[in-house]
Amino acid sequence: MNQTINIDQLNSALTSLRTLRSSVSHVFETLSNGLRADHGEDGKDKFLSELQELLNNVNINVRDLEQTVNGLPIPTAPFNLGNTTFLSQDTTQDRQALYTQLVNSYKWTDKIHEYSSFAHTLLSQNSLKRSNINSGNTKRRGKLQSNHNVAPLQVDNVINNIDRSYNDMKITISRPFASNAVVQINLSHVLKAVVAFKGLLMEWVMVKGYGETLDLWTESRHSVFRKVTENAHAAMLHFYSPMLPELAVRSFMTWLHSYVNLFSDPCKRCGCHLHHTSILPPAWRDFRTLEPFHDECKQ
Repeated sequence: MNQTINIDQLNSALTSLRTLRSSVSHVFETLSNGLRADHGEDGKDKFLSELQELLNNVNINVRDLEQTVNGLPIPTAPFNLGNTTFLSQDTTQDRQALYTQLVNSYKWTDKIHEYSSFAHTLLSQNSLKRSNINSGNTKRRGKLQSNHNVAPLQVDNVINNIDRSYNDMKITISRPFASNAVVQINLSHVLKAVVAFKGLLMEWVMVKGYGETLDLWTESRHSVFRKVTENAHAAMLHFYSPMLPELAVRSFMTWLHSYVNLFSDPCKRCGCHLHHTSILPPAWRDFRTLEPFHDECKQ
């Protein structure tokens, strides 16, 4: 009850202060305007009487403010206003509304704190999980994937099973770099490819012509096989699957085997086959990204 009375008295004092400031501003506004046309012939006397009346209002408002302030209880300890104590020292016009904005920001902060506490309570009761992470301490921790560290025998078995699936694609395994496999692929008489593995994960692919020397780093001298190499890198990333590495390798090999008809399928743009066998044809099914090599498509 005492707190309510103190707040009412404080509001009354602030109202008296606003009234006093308004009356003082009227005095200075009248002085700045000076004599006006509506004062008539006796303008000076009317101006002085108007000014005297405004000053009397100022005196009345000052007495009201003194009476209201004297009725306020004396605080037992200084108020801890924090950084808001510096707001009264700034008299610029564009910062006079800073205190109101500060109060609104505190209200929004309280609302955010209240809503976040409600959200935390509701979400903690929700048993639905969108991930496979187990937060319980009593459950056993899942086994971490280590497909980059696989026994060479397991890698050999996977690649040999793929090799036996195709009659026109020969796969050879070598290990020039410790235990990591390097697989050489001969696709009929169309192309050669070399794939570097890290365990069961493919890390690098290079495609060259059937009559070229095969290595990991030198690109083919034919633009068609350089384009196929770019497509092979994209396919390697597309089929990448750490959870199912064997399926990723088998899918990539199936995709690479589809290039067995690289030079026998017709051009998708003109529907013609190659007539000039002295130059190397492009990859017809990727013809959208390759420059035409034969006269029918150039026309």
